[in-house]
Amino acid sequence: MANLRILIVDDEPLARERLRTFLARESGMEVIGECGDGPEAISAIPKLNPDLVFLDVQMPGCTGFEVLSRLGSHPQPRAVIFVTAYDRFALQAFEVHAVDYLLKPFDRARLQTALRRTLDRLQSTHPDALPVGLTSLLAEIQGAARTPNRIPVKSTGRIIFVDIPDIDWVGSADNYVELHVGAQCHLLRETLSNLAARLPLNQFVRISRTTIVNVARVQELRSRFHGEYAVFLRDGTQLSLSRSHRNQLPRLGVR
Repeated sequence: MANLRILIVDDEPLARERLRTFLARESGMEVIGECGDGPEAISAIPKLNPDLVFLDVQMPGCTGFEVLSRLGSHPQPRAVIFVTAYDRFALQAFEVHAVDYLLKPFDRARLQTALRRTLDRLQSTHPDALPVGLTSLLAEIQGAARTPNRIPVKSTGRIIFVDIPDIDWVGSADNYVELHVGAQCHLLRETLSNLAARLPLNQFVRISRTTIVNVARVQELRSRFHGEYAVFLRDGTQLSLSRSHRNQLPRLGVR
């Protein structure tokens, strides 16, 4: 297969961005569209006829499972990979013949595994069959959910493991990112977009091109000119939410 035509369906802009970033590194993958909610996906799938749909489970309007059930007489996508932060939907995903189930936050290697499974399914003589080794695959998903969320940081001949929930905020510095944990700042050679793909969507929000913040650390927002906001953390740190990221305000509790 020369190209895999892909539709991304997720209500979180950061989730769509991280998936695009990963897919851009894989050969033969073409993202042909994005949808931000269930009804939009129901409309787009018949029009675009994608080979593969990355489908979030919990979205405004309807769930990912309801998207498939509401397609009616329209053909179902050739392959579906469900994406969610909750492993409790895994069995239901495979009951509707999903190729795979990605538990957020996933890394590039896990995505590559899902893409290989997709190609195997599409090239199979029995495309509607459930994945071989379903039991082991479910165990893999459950194991991923129990994996400690830590980021290894190299520093002067040693490796420091930073617990993701302990990170207050993240800033970009040229080809590095700064992990701010209390009074400490750890320098990691990685782009901000790549790091964002490793952070839980329900805990971290990108508030500008150069800044990601832990939602639990935000104490106050103050409106500024031109649609920007000053973001004050519990330790007194002041950050900025840019006008281009105002769509992230709901994730900070602002309606």
